[in-house]
Amino acid sequence: MVQGTSSGVGKSLLAAAFCRLFARAGWRAAPFKAQNMSLNAAVTADGGEIGRAQAAQAEAAGVEPTVDMNPLLLKPEGDDRSQLVVRGRAVGRVSFREYRARQPALEPVVAESLERLREAHDVVIIEGAGSPAEINLRDADLVNMHVARLGEAPVLLVGDIDRGGVFAALVGTLALLPADDRARVAGLIINRLRGDASLLTPGLQELQALSGVPVLGVVPWIEERLMPAEDSLDLDERVVAAPAGMTIDIAVVRLPRIANFDDFEWLADEPGVRVRWVRSPADLVDADLIVLPGSKSTMADLAWLRARGLAEFVVDAARAGRAVLGVCGGFQMLGRALHDPEGVESPAASAEGLDLLPVATTFAPDKTTVRVRARARGVAGPFARDTECDAYEIHSGVTRLLESAARPFAIVRREGAAADELDGAGNAQGNVTGTCLHGIFASGAMRRSLLTWLATRGGYPVDARWGQAGSRPHRWDRLADIVAGAVDVKAIGALVGRAL
Repeated sequence: MVQGTSSGVGKSLLAAAFCRLFARAGWRAAPFKAQNMSLNAAVTADGGEIGRAQAAQAEAAGVEPTVDMNPLLLKPEGDDRSQLVVRGRAVGRVSFREYRARQPALEPVVAESLERLREAHDVVIIEGAGSPAEINLRDADLVNMHVARLGEAPVLLVGDIDRGGVFAALVGTLALLPADDRARVAGLIINRLRGDASLLTPGLQELQALSGVPVLGVVPWIEERLMPAEDSLDLDERVVAAPAGMTIDIAVVRLPRIANFDDFEWLADEPGVRVRWVRSPADLVDADLIVLPGSKSTMADLAWLRARGLAEFVVDAARAGRAVLGVCGGFQMLGRALHDPEGVESPAASAEGLDLLPVATTFAPDKTTVRVRARARGVAGPFARDTECDAYEIHSGVTRLLESAARPFAIVRREGAAADELDGAGNAQGNVTGTCLHGIFASGAMRRSLLTWLATRGGYPVDARWGQAGSRPHRWDRLADIVAGAVDVKAIGALVGRAL
């Protein structure tokens, strides 16, 4: 089990690395996180919803993600409420106190999911959440030491040296653990070191002497994006620098309740392309493409757009012929109206959209979570006709075309469906496009089509390398190689009797 001294120390990344390392050594590996809190979600083959990090870790392990890998998912909707997803299905909206009251009924869900994974795999790499030393929440723990006890798992405790105070964080975390839980900590890992690891040697020796726990590795700062971002706070930590010879500038509006923002990481990795996360109209002035991304609370984020002056800017830009793309919640905002008669998203029954696309959305309690195969219609706009991709939907309610002459974005075949359906919309000029689909830019053909279209509009050269990168296996191998070179893999394999 990988636990941390706090959120954001690199637990997800290291768990993915261990998934890849054990899989490469020939073991059937699987990830597990009992409870995740994230607005970045993925869809399993059977239409369940789990945290994006666990889907990525499953990919690193070379296995199909399942709802057992993340049986409890909390998707924040505000400061005090979250949508609760249990074994892939949304079951309601809860405050923390309400969630806490449900925990006795949720404990068996966690235990059963973990046991199923253990029965089907040689090794399960468990990820904790936050810190195990949150002493005010210890009696409500479903994700840290509670799970370590369930699985009889040795714990690797990770600290982030880049944020400072790593020795105090590690020693302090251990000091706050009850004796039986402290005894489960079998190794310490220091993550995100910039510089020469040998300079840490005296500190590591003293750390081991103070704690009685061996230091099993010092992982360097990894500049590359080898793990999809899980938390929107990750976006705030990223410094956006223009790549050498930058051609195309893409501005993604950083909505307060932004969801599934890893959609755009594939674009950010293309040569000569910069992806920026923006909050003000001034940041959109020079963008070649303005993107309204997914949102967990579309109507509230639409109100935020208006309050910040962004809505007016986007409308004026679109009507002046500039390129605008809306994905899921962003697509809903581009329509004429949003209706919420049952209060699924908002106390307001209706809201006017930006009126850039002839669609209207009606929210409903039933949630769509499904994988699809999509084929672009290519009537006008950035996606060439018959360009195909695998994608997925995560949304509540239905968005409908209001005009018979409207231009759908794509023809989709939902997994398990017998007939094709239409998705999305584009305007007659082709500069405004919206889609319900997440994950379309994992397709090299979709990236190449969009970037070529933007380059042609902007008078830039087309880069033959666009869209050439395939899936992520090379990233997982790169991550595994870095971590294997920084930690004692023999000792870590020995902890679970699985040689690395």
